[in-house]
Amino acid sequence: MLSTAAAALIALSALAPADATEEPAEVAPVLEVVTVNGSGCPAGDADVKTNDRTFTVGYHTFLARAGGGSSPLDQRKNCQINIRVNVPEGYTYGLARTSYEGYTHLQEGATGLNRISTYLQGTSPTATVNHPFTGPFSDDWQTHYRPNSTEIQWSPCGSPRNININAEVRVTLGSADPDRLNFAIVESSRGTVRVRRC
Repeated sequence: MLSTAAAALIALSALAPADATEEPAEVAPVLEVVTVNGSGCPAGDADVKTNDRTFTVGYHTFLARAGGGSSPLDQRKNCQINIRVNVPEGYTYGLARTSYEGYTHLQEGATGLNRISTYLQGTSPTATVNHPFTGPFSDDWQTHYRPNSTEIQWSPCGSPRNININAEVRVTLGSADPDRLNFAIVESSRGTVRVRRC
């Protein structure tokens, strides 16, 4: 059986970029999660941790649902994370990867969706990943955004931009029994920032 320390090292290595050897080892960015806010994560309702190039967020109320007396407003929830990255002059940074974990329960006829969209503050290009669900479905899930080095949205050199990650979950009742509850919960997310020379 793995020790807790060994398991933690394996988990952290999974977050490291595949070509991490290209990153300057002497540069340690300072990450600050500025805001976590949205209909699925009211201000102050999430647990945030940062460590060097990584960040994790734990959610308490990030839940979409349909049926079983749910309101139409419950069918879609979102949460946006805004991250400030401080690096020395002459370096740039970008989101190397992020993942979301949760649990979804859908009756036959219902559908769900987890969507991750990322972009740099003040820029228009957006990268989007969709993870659809089709009922019957009742299981844990994980959604990954993992661009290669040419797809990373790098902050312009000399012009720092905050990283924005907008996640949403949706549940659509479809032909499912409206008296039965269908839901999708986002439990946590994590990510890694990559640094390189300009």
